[in-house]
Amino acid sequence: MKYLHTMVRVSDLDESLQFYVEKLGLVEHSRRDVEAGRFTLVFLHAPGDEAAMVELTHNWDEAGYAEGRNFGHLAYQVDDIYALCQSLMDQGVVISRPPRDGRMAFVRSPDNISIELLQKGDALPVQEPWASMANSGPW
Repeated sequence: MKYLHTMVRVSDLDESLQFYVEKLGLVEHSRRDVEAGRFTLVFLHAPGDEAAMVELTHNWDEAGYAEGRNFGHLAYQVDDIYALCQSLMDQGVVISRPPRDGRMAFVRSPDNISIELLQKGDALPVQEPWASMANSGPW
């Protein structure tokens, strides 16, 4: 397993970038505008440390977040998303968003912190029971 990033939702992307980049000194690694979903993702890292990222997510139509709602999730890259999800289920962990696509799943910690699991490399071939498993609660 490899730590990837922490996601934080931001209300004003320009203001947030001014803080994280100009004031705090982080470096913009990549940016992606998703017109269909009406959001922008900006990945930042500390100078010389691209291994641990902060993902700023700007939802274009969001008017603001209540305190605590702006924290998104922790993300980990895993070697076999199906095997890990099966192991978690066998231990009583609810898979909030099953890996239907062979690439991404979400679970929650005992304190309801959302944790994204991402398949290392290419997505695994789609397979059951994951392909037809429904979401379970928020993720």
